[in-house]
Amino acid sequence: MLALPSPHTTTAAQTLRELALELGFDVAGWASGQVPRQAWQSYGEWLESGRQAGMAYLETGAWRRADLSTSLLASQGVGRVLALGISHAFEETPPPKGGLRAGRVAQYAHTPDYHAQIEPLLARLVSEATSLGVRARGYVDHGPLMERDLAGRAFLGWHAKSGMLVSTELGAFVTLAAVLTDLPDQPDEPAHPDRCGRCTRCISACPTGAIDPDRAIDARKCVSYLTIEHRGPVDWALRPGIGEWLLGCDVCCAVCPWSLKAGKLARTLRPDPELAHPDLLSFFGVSEREFARRYQHAAHARPRRKGMARNAVTVAGNLGEERLRPVLDLAAADPAWEVREAATYALWRWQDRAGLERLRTDPHPQVQAGAERGLKALSGINDSVPSVER
Repeated sequence: MLALPSPHTTTAAQTLRELALELGFDVAGWASGQVPRQAWQSYGEWLESGRQAGMAYLETGAWRRADLSTSLLASQGVGRVLALGISHAFEETPPPKGGLRAGRVAQYAHTPDYHAQIEPLLARLVSEATSLGVRARGYVDHGPLMERDLAGRAFLGWHAKSGMLVSTELGAFVTLAAVLTDLPDQPDEPAHPDRCGRCTRCISACPTGAIDPDRAIDARKCVSYLTIEHRGPVDWALRPGIGEWLLGCDVCCAVCPWSLKAGKLARTLRPDPELAHPDLLSFFGVSEREFARRYQHAAHARPRRKGMARNAVTVAGNLGEERLRPVLDLAAADPAWEVREAATYALWRWQDRAGLERLRTDPHPQVQAGAERGLKALSGINDSVPSVER
């Protein structure tokens, strides 16, 4: 049975919400800590379908997403959750001078690691909650929470056809966070109206067809997953769809009419030109340790050096710009076989038979196979290679 709100409970909830907005969150609202059955059942079905791809950590302790009390570590359970949103809809950032700069980086990664920026704000909220006699714990994308469900029930937006949470105020470029509390539970506000209507721009624009009819994303085809979380070679058939995306992908968010209407709203997070337009050469000729030290405070560290080098040569292959030739040469001689394998795709796109012939004798069998595949494709005898326009 839900408890009637006391004056203290009402005051504490108002104080925490107002503080969140003062600290720099763009939206804040309360949701019940009782996860709806439909939400976690849908999540379970998504896992069973294999659409989480190689993200095994999403399956570990998946049951905890249905019982938030395990995350608050409170015997009495979670009562209410303060759902928070912060915009990363940045103004266009011009590239720095110098270096070899090409490709695109998803907007959330234009700023130094958002976890490090948002966690102090959550700590401030938790401290305030403690002073009010409320047990609380903050999360930003690192706990077993269904943040989009929480934010949707807090009336911050709706679960759009893209699979993203979309807000009429902020569009789709929203980073989510949450503060779990033991405030007495209260029923949720009426669900936010679904404002997608008959629009299917996000589905049509997805370069790899990764958005399914049930408003869920198939990570096995998603460019964000392929360029960030996926380890090893990417399916050749999907590489043309990666296009110029070096890290992540914003297509479904960028084409959303509500994002276009909202405009460039980010006020708390600030973009860094070196992260928005990294020097592609910084991914080559350095150790994994040196790379990690340089990008330790950025999302670029997630794929590791060889992942970013793999992405860089894939982008160079797709763009076909002569100025990017150094990337192909460096990738073909890279110590990581995954990068050399990616070079075989780029060399095929560039119709570079000599480069493919050199990699044909590479010591790693998958690099050899990639070179053979590229050479056969150039000879017109490999139907399995995707058709691309030059």
